[in-house]
Amino acid sequence: MDLKEKVKNLPLTPGVYLMKDSAGQIIYVGKAKNLKNRVRSYFQHSKAHSKKTIKLVSTLKDFDYILTDTEFEAFLLECQLIKEIKPFFNWKMKNPQNYSYIVVKMDERYPSLEVTNVYIENDGNLYFGPFISKSAVEKAVQGIKEFFKISCSNRSSGGSPCLNHSLGLCIGLCTGKVSREKYDKILNRIIALIKGNDLSPFAEMEEKMAAAAEQLDFELAAKYKGYLEVISFLHYKEDVIDFAEANQNIVTIEFLDDGIFKLFLIKGNRVLFSEKYLLEGTDVDVTVKSNILTFFKGARDETPLIVHKEDLDEAQIIYSYLTGNHGRYVLIPDAWLTTQDHTLMDDAILKLLSKP
Repeated sequence: MDLKEKVKNLPLTPGVYLMKDSAGQIIYVGKAKNLKNRVRSYFQHSKAHSKKTIKLVSTLKDFDYILTDTEFEAFLLECQLIKEIKPFFNWKMKNPQNYSYIVVKMDERYPSLEVTNVYIENDGNLYFGPFISKSAVEKAVQGIKEFFKISCSNRSSGGSPCLNHSLGLCIGLCTGKVSREKYDKILNRIIALIKGNDLSPFAEMEEKMAAAAEQLDFELAAKYKGYLEVISFLHYKEDVIDFAEANQNIVTIEFLDDGIFKLFLIKGNRVLFSEKYLLEGTDVDVTVKSNILTFFKGARDETPLIVHKEDLDEAQIIYSYLTGNHGRYVLIPDAWLTTQDHTLMDDAILKLLSKP
């Protein structure tokens, strides 16, 4: 069958599509809220197509698809298939070099702030991450160093000031005359900023950006704007990790057509259970409660979750889904699972099942 004809027969529903080459190998996996519209877009001439897309279309000879009930499931299935199949054109998720950490190396005279692809447990250093975009992390770290004036281009000299010192980007680490106490104060502010515990540097950057714009120094203003953008990126990723590592019992539902909803039970970065139910079904709240008790009780004694780079994709998908436009979920404390009085849980379930 001609590919364009095959596209015409695609449903207008969520799902995952698998692009194949002439040998039948899967070369790309994608997800869509509307399969027909998304796959059709590949065959429409558009100046917006990237070089990667143009190359993909020229190689494409066939495709398969898998239907899902929701876009959320399509995201998760796409992630799973990419990790299993490692298609050529899905380089972002399959390339481990794209996952990075910020490391504070504590065994140096002035602990340095660096970017690494390797997380080493119990090595005495501080790690933040993982983060998906290495380039964004590198820009953020460079921005932090420049803003706090620790961007020293010759820390080992112990004598003559480095070039960055003359540019106002280094407080003099190169001279060896900066006290460790002074440096530690700066470092503690940086750590608090990355963690999101101290956002005062944002206000300082915004003030300097506004002042630069007033003086018509648009290059400097753009520089501070860049600092704000890349550091905000770090905060989003830290929020994702904190949310997943809290390992909360999450109950979320998505309303489908014809009075049907889909129930998801989530813990950490995993979906423990999912099923469709009729909203007006007999004792549907009792069924939901039974699933909650069964699946969350069974996961209570698991080892605490630490989000590594191989876990980040799922954690980000779940976080974005719950905190985005969907946002219909309830957290079930462990205490609700063990008590004999389920009044609070019953009320939470009924509220969740009420139509918006």
